[in-house]
Amino acid sequence: MKLAHISLDQLVISKANMRHGKRPPDIADLLPSVRARGVLVPLLVRKSGDGDDNESYEIVAGRRRYFAARAVAAEGQEVDPLPCAIMEAGDDATALEASLLENIARLDPDEVSQWEVFTRLIREGRTVEDIAATFGLNALTVRRRLALGNLLPGIRAAYRKGEIDAASLRHLTMASKARQRDWLALENDPEARAPRGSQLKSWLFGGQAIAVTAALFPLELYTGELLSDLFGEECYFADGELFWRLQNEAIGQKRAAYVEAGWRDAVLLGPDQPFAPWDHEKTAKRRGGKVYLSVSRRGELEIHEGYLTRKEARCIRTKEGEGGTDDSKSARPEVSCNLQTYLDLHRHAALRLALQDHPGVALRLLLAHVIAGSFLWAVRPEPQRASPAIAESLAASPAEAAFAEKRHAVLALLGLAPDEPMVTHSLRGADGTVTIFARLLSLAEDDVLRILAVVMGETLEAGSAMVEAAAYRIGLDMRRFWQPDEAFFDLLRDREIVTALLAEVAGPAVAASNRQEKLRTQKQILRDCLAGDNGRLKSAPWLPGWMAVPARAVTERGGVKAVDHWARIGALFAEADNHSLAAE
Repeated sequence: MKLAHISLDQLVISKANMRHGKRPPDIADLLPSVRARGVLVPLLVRKSGDGDDNESYEIVAGRRRYFAARAVAAEGQEVDPLPCAIMEAGDDATALEASLLENIARLDPDEVSQWEVFTRLIREGRTVEDIAATFGLNALTVRRRLALGNLLPGIRAAYRKGEIDAASLRHLTMASKARQRDWLALENDPEARAPRGSQLKSWLFGGQAIAVTAALFPLELYTGELLSDLFGEECYFADGELFWRLQNEAIGQKRAAYVEAGWRDAVLLGPDQPFAPWDHEKTAKRRGGKVYLSVSRRGELEIHEGYLTRKEARCIRTKEGEGGTDDSKSARPEVSCNLQTYLDLHRHAALRLALQDHPGVALRLLLAHVIAGSFLWAVRPEPQRASPAIAESLAASPAEAAFAEKRHAVLALLGLAPDEPMVTHSLRGADGTVTIFARLLSLAEDDVLRILAVVMGETLEAGSAMVEAAAYRIGLDMRRFWQPDEAFFDLLRDREIVTALLAEVAGPAVAASNRQEKLRTQKQILRDCLAGDNGRLKSAPWLPGWMAVPARAVTERGGVKAVDHWARIGALFAEADNHSLAAE
């Protein structure tokens, strides 16, 4: 490879360039620099001429710099020959790799663009492992990109335009070509509504999608069809009725085995009867403990061995205190019931005073109780119940993804299983509380505060006044974590509200001129103004008043929970702020 300066009229875009054939790129950020100093970073080119005096060079990488130089020349300014690094001619695979690598270094191309280039590299003789090594990816990621080739071109095009989200695309990889065509027909029908996200999965499966991993029975007993995504990572039962027949038989056998093994009972809990650890006590088999089998709607089975309801456990303790048949209880205890109460209360009184001088220990005790619970504590995590569309929107939120990473780090700090869905309730009962407390005592203050922040986040009630109070105290800026998505637009179903939002985004004049338009048209104008599409001037970063901190209503109608909360508590914080200023 050698360096040379080549004039503009000798340069053309190579077909090996990953963006060949695309519309001219956005060069607004490059133009000022190229006008002032010319092109400084070399383009990657290779010779394409016949060896005559007017030979030309193909641009493998550096397409935007080339277009910026052309734009400056079109303005009448003289443009010096561009610095170029000249590759050997003829190696299309190497040229493709160079083009994609440069674009990845600048901005990750979309997955469909990667599929196109990876497919061309496969045709040029590269293996999956070669491609993975070249671009610093793992082989699974490369196979995922190549698997997109089995989707209909119309679906790939819609994904590239941003009309299909990544989760929906992944679900569509499980569909046959015929089913993909059915979905695409719904997507292209202005009168229809194509399902997305979890609704799309339900549409594909005709109901709840049940993963193969949930099966308690040998898979060879299932004679129906299994549906797998093209990435080979998810596999589902196509015949839900057959699955449940086999699963219920397996659950029945498991329940019978527990009873035969000497447990007092094996209680089966359906999807609408979740097991509540805080309403039960750990009880050994020899003392009459039961087994609870909890089945989810997705067919997953959770087994809780050795529990009784608190009422049942108290009855057993009462009977044993009156002279049960258990040999271990036949000896008379050295302290009476009243003396035990006396000892317990005096020890408790002394400890709670001593804790005032050890706030770090008290903080760890509090955290242990929140995480694992006790007879007096009933802390529950925020369930985040929502419709499938809202759940999909929340799952795509950058704040939710970042919080999940924080939670994962906290689970590691506490030595808990990394696949626990929550830190709160990850361990339950008296032994669990003591175990968490012991682990917290071994951690530094900063780590304890990190755990505290995650647990507080898990147990903070959504929609409560405390959310508004904490957001105000922290100075939360929702622009960092939220922007309007499809779920938000779908939930806008009031023309007066959309008109008011349009006035905020595009100005009163635009809102007034479109006041009588159909709701669907108004929402599209709102989208265009936010994105700068269809000739609309792109608006400044925007939040509806509902998302602001403190929250505010959009119209005079009111009825916004966050606004009502702030009307009630705002004066408290104004008073606190005044006291702070006076103290300063």
